[in-house]
Amino acid sequence: MADLIVPSKTVTFTIKKTPVRPADRKTIQRLMRMQRPIQNALEKLSRVRRQERNHRRQRAGRMWMVRYPMTRVTNVAKGETFTLRVTPQIVNDLKAVSKFLDMKAA
Repeated sequence: MADLIVPSKTVTFTIKKTPVRPADRKTIQRLMRMQRPIQNALEKLSRVRRQERNHRRQRAGRMWMVRYPMTRVTNVAKGETFTLRVTPQIVNDLKAVSKFLDMKAA
């Protein structure tokens, strides 16, 4: 498995076990958000949220922006699959959560 976690390789990950610790869950979710289609969806949702969802109202004599919460596009659950190009910046994150992931060269 460690031979797949080298920079500039494209690897497909499958979640084999759902992590219990919130830190591990957040790390996997952050890695899943690095996929280009997910990033495109998040950018579109961000644009809609910025233009339509957030609204201003007066609070204590000043205008206040009430911000709509970010939409979660990814789901960390057993069986979910995602494909990433491994970069040096994410190698440590991948090693930290490797016990929850099955890795296969794409």
